[in-house]
Amino acid sequence: MAAYRAEDDYDYLFKVVLIGDSGVGKSNLLSRFTRNEFSLESKSTIGVEFATRSLNVDGKIIKAQIWDTAGQERYRAITSAYYRGAVGALLVYDVTRHSTFENVERWLRELRDHTDPNIVVMLIGNKSDLRHLVAVSTEDGKAFAERESLYFMETSALEATNVDNAFAEVLTQIYHIVSKKAVETGDEGAATTIPSKGERINVGKDDVSALKRVGCCST
Repeated sequence: MAAYRAEDDYDYLFKVVLIGDSGVGKSNLLSRFTRNEFSLESKSTIGVEFATRSLNVDGKIIKAQIWDTAGQERYRAITSAYYRGAVGALLVYDVTRHSTFENVERWLRELRDHTDPNIVVMLIGNKSDLRHLVAVSTEDGKAFAERESLYFMETSALEATNVDNAFAEVLTQIYHIVSKKAVETGDEGAATTIPSKGERINVGKDDVSALKRVGCCST
């Protein structure tokens, strides 16, 4: 049996943001991943919410602090503070509403304006359970992701399809970048490169692009 670890016992803390149009299911993706809950009645919440969950990646405890815009997107009032320190992002659209997919480009531009250009980004086509209503094909989602060097998955927060996989993939890629930097720095610098417990990680500009192109679009 795995040894018990306290909730605040972790090796890395990574901030991940959820962005995308209102009503695409960001809050339900967050609650499904962090609490395994889903609500058909969920209302847009004003303000910013975040929740946490820890995962084991390569024997390290990675604590994800996931921020949800929760209704602010309608006011276009998402501030740079929301993005500050984020090393990963899930950019979400609703596969049944083509307009939400059309707006992905604008969201991506805003994200890149406020974060390191090589933040790990996954494009999420949510509500894949509504197959009879699909307005955005998987191929279109993949093509956009490939063009922009993003990861891509289709998810269903309702059926819990690929939700854990999407978050885990983003966190794993961030961790690999951080550990790669530690190795490249060499033993001498490893102590300063590997953060102390709970320190936020800022991914360097040159570390992600190659990774993203290689691993793009696995479903």
